[in-house]
Amino acid sequence: MAQTEYDKMMAEDLYDVNDRQLVEQREHARDLYETLNQTSFHDTEGLQQLIKQLFGTVGTGSEVRPRFICDYGYNIHVGNNFFANFDCILLDTCPITIGDNVLLAPRVQIYTAAHPLDVGARTSWLGCGKAVSIGDNCWLGGNSVILPDVHLGNNVIVGGGAVVTRSFGDNVVIAGNPARVIKHLTGEEAAQYRG
Repeated sequence: MAQTEYDKMMAEDLYDVNDRQLVEQREHARDLYETLNQTSFHDTEGLQQLIKQLFGTVGTGSEVRPRFICDYGYNIHVGNNFFANFDCILLDTCPITIGDNVLLAPRVQIYTAAHPLDVGARTSWLGCGKAVSIGDNCWLGGNSVILPDVHLGNNVIVGGGAVVTRSFGDNVVIAGNPARVIKHLTGEEAAQYRG
């Protein structure tokens, strides 16, 4: 049986971005996040239901502020007490897995989506992607960018405006473009971020 474009996308292979099924799935996600973006802050139950409909899995106590944008939604998996502040973009061509107690400051961008380097493939609207994971108790500063195939450990703090091009382990503060470790958190400092 031939692989669908969805199968190729999920396998992190080249796939046709304009495949009808994928376009319909992106349109469905757009309908949900546009409704989410227009729902009153006071309608906490309605917001929770929309997040559950949009995301693949959602822990308890999750909050997403407008203007939130994603590709598919179903590839976003968040733990308990997830918080996305204003204007976050999560391009979830491949899975984005986020642990418990993770805070996204305004305008955080997490990209699993990419395009091939070959100009012929790229101009033929072939896409590709790599999964991203973020551990527990992380804080991503405003305007930070997480690129495809990045995996962050637990208790990682990403400085505002950082461009994260590679993976980092636990208990570090990273910043810059490209991001680099600027501080190793001690056991006591890391415990403070766990609450």
